[in-house]
Amino acid sequence: MLDAFSRKAISADSSGGFIGGAELSQLKAFIADGNKRLDAVNAITSNASCVVADSVAGICCENTGLTAPNGGVYTNRKMAACLRDSEILLRYVSYAVLAGDASVLQDRALNGLRETFGALGVPTGSAARAVAIMKASACAHITNSNDTTPPKRKMAVTQGDCSGLAGEAASYFDMVISAIS
Repeated sequence: MLDAFSRKAISADSSGGFIGGAELSQLKAFIADGNKRLDAVNAITSNASCVVADSVAGICCENTGLTAPNGGVYTNRKMAACLRDSEILLRYVSYAVLAGDASVLQDRALNGLRETFGALGVPTGSAARAVAIMKASACAHITNSNDTTPPKRKMAVTQGDCSGLAGEAASYFDMVISAIS
């Protein structure tokens, strides 16, 4: 996995130049948004168990056949595997948000993802829907606009607009959905 700095250094080195101009401005912006990026990752990881549990519960409510005999998450073991795998995917999305780079997600989580869910007997449509639910929840936590009635759980975060980071995280979730579908 390359972070923003490594990518710029490798790019400059391969072209025989120095980091400057637009590349330097991009790195300055990355640093300036560093606290927001850390807050976004903290929002995801601090709420990971709820985000994952809600997404799996959501697909089970939408498709009750999943918990019926011969369903994708019928046994406790299958349910635990689904929760575990969903948590792993969320963890890799948080790594990508932290680094500002999707390569760790692509290299370590997306290859063979459809086949993994197929081997578990989880329909890919349900798995993709669970990731979409995680996406909505995680993005709400990043922008601190989660509306859980009562109580409303808001986190102390760096002031400023985090919609760009939420959009970035959403794009990583979309990569996961695309790999499953």
